Amino acid sequence: MQPLKIGIVVESTELPFREAVTRAARMASECVQVDAVGDLSPDALGETGRRGVRNLLTSFSQTLAALNVPLRRGLDVAESMQQRLDHVRKVMQLAVDLGSTRVVVPCPKLPAGDDASPRAATLKESLQVLAGSADRIGVALALEIGFDPAEKVAEYLERFDTAALKVTYDPANMLLHGHDPLASLHPLKPYLAHLHARDARSAGLSRGLQEVPLGAGDIDWMAFTATLQVLEFEGAMVVEREQGENKLADVASGVKFLRRFALPAM
Repeated sequence: MQPLKIGIVVESTELPFREAVTRAARMASECVQVDAVGDLSPDALGETGRRGVRNLLTSFSQTLAALNVPLRRGLDVAESMQQRLDHVRKVMQLAVDLGSTRVVVPCPKLPAGDDASPRAATLKESLQVLAGSADRIGVALALEIGFDPAEKVAEYLERFDTAALKVTYDPANMLLHGHDPLASLHPLKPYLAHLHARDARSAGLSRGLQEVPLGAGDIDWMAFTATLQVLEFEGAMVVEREQGENKLADVASGVKFLRRFALPAM
């Protein structure tokens, strides 16, 4: 079994990209995930800019774990779909140019059964188009899941004749939607490509679950990381913090926390 690869989500540091990369190195991070927006969007980064990003990452001993593609509308919404598909394809090529083979996109709630609704047809068609492009250039389209049970996600993805459709797994996201974050790993073994390391815990009967710093929640990280190693997970675990008053400190603490479990159990 290989050691787990640990990194950070740049946006969780609330720092500009260059500074976030320097901080990542100080945290003993190995890699980063960043949004493909603004100065790091495919239309903004020419050949020189892409070379500069690669050099920056190399100089601080970091790699690009994944590019994230925020979408205003989901892949199940027909309006402006062609523009959205073209953008995701550009990000796929940008990821390859920057040394990554993973692109994260949000996954909407899956249709029920053999749903023949327009939404179901739109989602199927958009995934088929993107998977075809991803297969050609060797990229994994890592759908960020959470709404649906793992078994349903696996069954849905099995319908596609492609090796490119994978998942981005977030145990806190699974927990927040009522799914067992540990047991849900096993059905998704063939599809696990990338992982957001977040934690959550119960905030009381009236408030439900809330995100907390890594290690302070209800997720058993020793069992979770051990399961990843048994499943031969080859992606990266990037520490993400969406809430909190000092996200940078929480991210640094999260990397340090995960380092305790990074090596395979002997």
